[in-house]
Amino acid sequence: MKVHPRHLSKLVGALVLMFAGALASAADLKVFSAVAMQAITADLAPKFERATGHKLLVTVDVLGGMMKRIESGETADVILLPGQGIATLVKQGKASESEVRPVARSSVGVAVRRGTPRPDISSPDAFKQSLLAAKSIFISDPAQGGFVTPHLLKVFERLGIAEEMKRKTVFTKAAGTAGIEQVVATTDVNMGLNQLQEFAPVATMEIVGPLPGDLGLTTPFSAVVMGGTKEAEAARALINFMRTPEAATVIRAKGMESAAP
Repeated sequence: MKVHPRHLSKLVGALVLMFAGALASAADLKVFSAVAMQAITADLAPKFERATGHKLLVTVDVLGGMMKRIESGETADVILLPGQGIATLVKQGKASESEVRPVARSSVGVAVRRGTPRPDISSPDAFKQSLLAAKSIFISDPAQGGFVTPHLLKVFERLGIAEEMKRKTVFTKAAGTAGIEQVVATTDVNMGLNQLQEFAPVATMEIVGPLPGDLGLTTPFSAVVMGGTKEAEAARALINFMRTPEAATVIRAKGMESAAP
């Protein structure tokens, strides 16, 4: 079918306007993400960008570090943090409770070097005996500002082995998976305690399971649109994307549970 040159010109003009409009609606979204969600955001970011045309600029930090950034005046469009961090931001007026959406849940647990014996963590007492039998263990440095190590130190106290664990505990020098990879490469420590999703990407580590009984710690992670953003619509689109079945598959593959309905 032939198209009259005048009509063709109008059609091309309309397509150019549509394309320009699409470009104009694309946003550069600043995302503040907890270290625990790093592998998930790294996987989902390009998928979201391809689907929407938006560009994600992701900054990753531990909870304490991220809260300090925000308190010092740094801003983002989307904030993805443990529930207690999000609750603090809502209380401070930096985000609205109506915008908070649950995304994932993590559990603190045990992993060992692949090929080494798996410790018995079937009960609190079995876990205690496994810790006492271990030559050494590694956990995150509390100076990094994470929330897992304070919990683990309380667990050691509760089990009555705090002094024994001081002598055999090695602290990772970096947060998250990077710290795990570093300690595995530079020491002979076989057992680690951390959020399970941070062990998942480390090929040389094997997850044993979560801490037993009421020693465990399950942490919800939520996303929220930061107050004052000019990209609220795009920010909500990202949060909704992180709650889709496609995102849930990625979240589970990275060692966490999806919190989306």
